[in-house]
Amino acid sequence: MGFPSAALLASAACTFVLPLLLLLAAAKLWALYCLRGRDPACPLPLPPGSMGLPFFGETLQLVLQRRRFLELKRRKYGPVYKTHLFGRPTVRVMGPENVRHVLLGEHRLVAVQWPASVRTILGAGCLSNLHDGRHKQRKKVIMRAFSREALEHYIPVIQEEVSACLKQWLASSCSCLLVYPEVKRLMFRVAMRILLGFRPDQAGADSEQHLVEAFEEMIRNLFSLPIDVPFSGLYKGLRARDVIHAKIEENILAKLAGKEPTNGYKDALQLLMEHRQSNGEQLNMQELKESATELLFGGHETTASAATSLITFLGLHPDILQKVRKELQEKGLLSNINQEKHLEMEVLEQLKYTGCVIKETLRLSPPVPGGFRVALKTFELNGYQIPKGWNVIYSICDTHDVAELFTNKDEFNPDRFMTTFPEDASRFSFIPFGGGLRSCVGKEFAKILLKIFTVELARNCDWQLLNGPPTMKTGPIMYPVDNLPTKFTSFNGQV
Repeated sequence: MGFPSAALLASAACTFVLPLLLLLAAAKLWALYCLRGRDPACPLPLPPGSMGLPFFGETLQLVLQRRRFLELKRRKYGPVYKTHLFGRPTVRVMGPENVRHVLLGEHRLVAVQWPASVRTILGAGCLSNLHDGRHKQRKKVIMRAFSREALEHYIPVIQEEVSACLKQWLASSCSCLLVYPEVKRLMFRVAMRILLGFRPDQAGADSEQHLVEAFEEMIRNLFSLPIDVPFSGLYKGLRARDVIHAKIEENILAKLAGKEPTNGYKDALQLLMEHRQSNGEQLNMQELKESATELLFGGHETTASAATSLITFLGLHPDILQKVRKELQEKGLLSNINQEKHLEMEVLEQLKYTGCVIKETLRLSPPVPGGFRVALKTFELNGYQIPKGWNVIYSICDTHDVAELFTNKDEFNPDRFMTTFPEDASRFSFIPFGGGLRSCVGKEFAKILLKIFTVELARNCDWQLLNGPPTMKTGPIMYPVDNLPTKFTSFNGQV
């Protein structure tokens, strides 16, 4: 009779006790790992915070909860705290002075290092993943595509695409338009024409939609666990990226064969190709595809987010929309005779209040929530040690929230930007395009694009947000959860 009892005890031990012991051992090893991250040569403590589950850290909570997770962390631990994300011990940083310390420490204290999934999907050859001389050289080439002269060539193209899109919205018999996917499609067309030099509609609407869907799938899985197995986020992201790369390669081959029509300007991809050829370098197809994919990502996802937020804030604040229209009227942009007139750089630069509306939109809803760095050496920040090798995330949205430069922070008030802030005080209080050596290479392009969009929207459309103020989510770009259902009608031209 004793033998079966012993067998049952052994079975119970294998079933319950052994897994429990393994779990406790894993937790102990995890705790030792987290403590070992501290640099013993530095007397300062680690930032407050928690490291989450063994091995997984807090990545799952971030992926599932996004903004809510970050808000809870900020309230609990303050402007500098530790966590464990995407397989790495991480310090999250916010506030103008803290962010200043990080961004001005490029190459000295920190270096750019995106999570492994981002590096894998976007590739080692894109600008965001380059360092030192290669980064400086590549950025210099790409900046030529965003010079003032180049931007002047882009204005008619942008206006053409925006005007055509708004006419479709107004002509639609549907009383409810989902704004966010429509704006993403518009911005994708603009980016394809200007940054890559061809029109998506050359391949047909179905091909364009297929590319848009592939981009959405890639971006949805950009920040995922670095595990490339079927049905994982990384796996789906890579498959979607391959679809995009195939289309870009087709475009590159057409350029090399001289089949692409000239548009009076050189797109960013063309400039990259010419730079390599002029230096006697052999064209690296993979690097070109990676650079083009990054340009498309930066050139349409972020502007689509900002344009959707512009529609939101102007829809919620008709008095501000009227002030925009009054400015347009003063510049002769509301009268019927000028309704189809091509916009010019000089006129756009004179639209100061419209520019302030865009700035206020980017303050409250920055499309990109932050940036990734890695500590090159242990350094001090806000009284804590940031150990060498740890990831450092600086937060854009939280920095805007806590910046003392802005009063009544939750209020949408473009007039706050009509006053010129002292540069030293505002430099890292308002950072929608990042800052330092790695500030957004296409920020001037984004500003012009958003200003043209705002002008055409204000002088052609009235609209009503059918669900009121939307709930915003970050994934990884800021967007409305309900896609912003809206009813558009024609504007009668009366201010």
